[in-house]
Amino acid sequence: MLKELKTALAELAIPEKAAFLPKFFKTGKGEYGEGDLFLGVKVPDQRAVAKEFYTKISLDEIAELLSSKYHEHRLTALFMLISKFEKTKDNSVKDEIVQFYLNNLEGINNWDLADTSCYKILGRYAFENQKDDLLINLSESEDMWHKRIAVVGTMHYVKKGNFELTKKLVLRNLFHSHDLMHKANGWLLREMGNKNETELIGFLNSHYRKMPRTSLRYAIEKLDENLRQDYLKGKI
Repeated sequence: MLKELKTALAELAIPEKAAFLPKFFKTGKGEYGEGDLFLGVKVPDQRAVAKEFYTKISLDEIAELLSSKYHEHRLTALFMLISKFEKTKDNSVKDEIVQFYLNNLEGINNWDLADTSCYKILGRYAFENQKDDLLINLSESEDMWHKRIAVVGTMHYVKKGNFELTKKLVLRNLFHSHDLMHKANGWLLREMGNKNETELIGFLNSHYRKMPRTSLRYAIEKLDENLRQDYLKGKI
């Protein structure tokens, strides 16, 4: 089955896209995606392959895909894992999938891999089972991807109108050295504001002066233009 899936992806590969993606995902020496390889398969095509195979493929085979050097193998693996998690009504299967996810974090090592999967699996599970520590513990890791998984994982909480964990994790890594964390923090604050602007403004009024500029710009993107300018100019 794994061979069939890899063949299906290979047949959808676009050489020009394979040449472009390493630059887009910063795979050069010392960059955050260093060493990642690409087949050049469009994301909608990966989703289609995942939809075809997710019921047929085992967690062991998904683990093998997550250890692949090819980015599309790992992303397609996560699409299938999400489908397995969302479609099952068996809580023991959900438990198994979440533990599997945590055991295979090494393969979730770029922003799209983290952002696509973390809130749909880990965040949802943590919210529904009152297990905030799953995300809190990851936020304390030294690994940046773990930290990003933690804060983006709270997206499920935000969608449910629960903002406290998002604010806690944003503050915990507010001054992280990497721009990708600044973007993630700002993004989640913006999503919080989309759900409840009063919550966002309350957070900003307490913290915006010390926030990294990237986080602030992301957070205020959807606010009224005059209010945006006041935050950017430090007038509040």
